[in-house]
Amino acid sequence: MDKIKLLIVDDSALIRTMLTQIFSEAEDIEVVGTASDPLIARDKIKALNPDVLTLDVEMPRMDGLTFLRNLMRLRPMPVVMISTLTAKGAEVTLEALALGAVDFVAKPKADVPNALRDYSEEIINKVRMAANVNVKPLEFNKPRDTNAMLEQPQSNLKKHFKTTDKIIAVGASTGGTEALKQVVQMLPAHAPAMVVTQHLPVAFSASFAKHVDEVGKMSACIANDGQLILPGNIYIAPGDQHLRVARDGARYICRLDDGPLVNRHKPSVEVLFQSIAENVGKNAIGVMLTGMGADGAKAMLQMREAGAVNIVQDQASSVVWGMPGEAYRQGAAHHMVSLERIAAQILALMD
Repeated sequence: MDKIKLLIVDDSALIRTMLTQIFSEAEDIEVVGTASDPLIARDKIKALNPDVLTLDVEMPRMDGLTFLRNLMRLRPMPVVMISTLTAKGAEVTLEALALGAVDFVAKPKADVPNALRDYSEEIINKVRMAANVNVKPLEFNKPRDTNAMLEQPQSNLKKHFKTTDKIIAVGASTGGTEALKQVVQMLPAHAPAMVVTQHLPVAFSASFAKHVDEVGKMSACIANDGQLILPGNIYIAPGDQHLRVARDGARYICRLDDGPLVNRHKPSVEVLFQSIAENVGKNAIGVMLTGMGADGAKAMLQMREAGAVNIVQDQASSVVWGMPGEAYRQGAAHHMVSLERIAAQILALMD
């Protein structure tokens, strides 16, 4: 089997050396070159034709976002961002994902050599995953015509739903930050409440919630423990706690849980979906978006058995068809549709 050809782009000689050492342990990955800035990287991409790029954000001569924007427009290829766990790093990384980067690795702020070593398995797996992604040109990420995608009368979007106790439960991982925004921007302000578990570091939570809040008509926030769940609102799990939905009499509330990792994640989609199966049942609509792994698939089947109606994103529109694919294989899905059709499917289920 041919090895994955990797080009490392980072202005830090230490980071380039550490990443090269980490990837040398993977028999299926070959570091074909390194570059200290985007201009050198541009020449090496032409000469070496790598399969995957790791890209730092803050670099001399040209910042990483400008380089990424040009790359995805002229020579689309899988890119894994090397990001810092800071508020600024979170904003830039989310913008990089919007520009077409496949995923990111959070670079620690202190003791970089040892900390990077601790994340070696994650770094290797993300490059392996990226090598299998069908990257689309930047034009794919431009805003879409919402009405055209919904393919239904505008009056349908303006109606008020009869039920107020419905909950939309969403799970996502790799590629999910952009996928969720695309779904949310096509839902009306009075849509049923949405609860979301997206795999992200806690340092990224506030920036992500802000981006989701800005893109649609619904209001988005980081969930707080005991917070009442109301229609027209989106409640996002913080990056370091599980989110559950609980009953408080006739009402639904958010519950945060600082328990152990589940399926190697905190927050975990499995935890959210289990609580939906137990406490919401037939009043729930489950949505599994693009993501690596299988987190939430078993619990999504429990949701179906409890009476929920479930939607999974199809393979063609997913960055990684891991989580939705596993949910589909386990028989958890009622509907499998493209990303562009998920909002329309949700609205159809509200009739």
